[in-house]
Amino acid sequence: MSAEQFLYLTTIGRKSGLPREIEIWFVEFDGKYFVLAEHREKADWVKNIRAHPRVRVRLGNQSFDATARVLDKERDAATYAQAQKLERDKYGWSAGLPVEITPDKRDYSPRLSC
Repeated sequence: MSAEQFLYLTTIGRKSGLPREIEIWFVEFDGKYFVLAEHREKADWVKNIRAHPRVRVRLGNQSFDATARVLDKERDAATYAQAQKLERDKYGWSAGLPVEITPDKRDYSPRLSC
C-alpha cells in the first residue's frame, strides 16, 4: 500500500473543456488506483469522468495519464467491494462510489509497495 495519503486527479470539465484538479484519498489494488466519490453521481469530477474518461494523476513526485471509470455495483461487484474495503482499512471510511483509475502502460512504471 502506498505511503501517500492523497493523489491529485485532473479531469476535463464536461462543460468548459478545461482541466479540473482535485485532491482525493485513494487506494492501490492490482496495478490500478481507486478513489471514492463521497457525493456519488452528484460529484462534478464523476460527471467529468463520465463525459471524458481520460485523466491525469499526480502521486508524490510522479505524474501519469490514465483512464478512469465509475464502477457499477452489480457488474463490478467484486472490485467495487474490494475498493470500499481497502478505503475502509486505510482511512476508516468507505461509503462513496468507487472509481477505478487505470494508468497508461506506456507512461507508467509501478511504484514499489510498502
